[in-house]
Amino acid sequence: MKILLIAILMLGLLMALSLALDILMGFEIRHAWHNAVNPFQVMESAELGVLYLLIFLSIIVTLLPYYQKKRKK
Repeated sequence: MKILLIAILMLGLLMALSLALDILMGFEIRHAWHNAVNPFQVMESAELGVLYLLIFLSIIVTLLPYYQKKRKK
């Protein structure tokens, strides 16, 4: 339960930091809020490619030991 609370607290603080930085850069509050709650819509295609690659690699790293263990049997 503590870990979940810490994760939610960190999410809130990082979103507040993001909002503050966007407002300091001159964005309207509505646009800064949109950037904070929809982070994947403001990513460029190269950033999305890296994100998908990291997700794919994390799935492979997670499933590979299971597959190797099952294969040895």
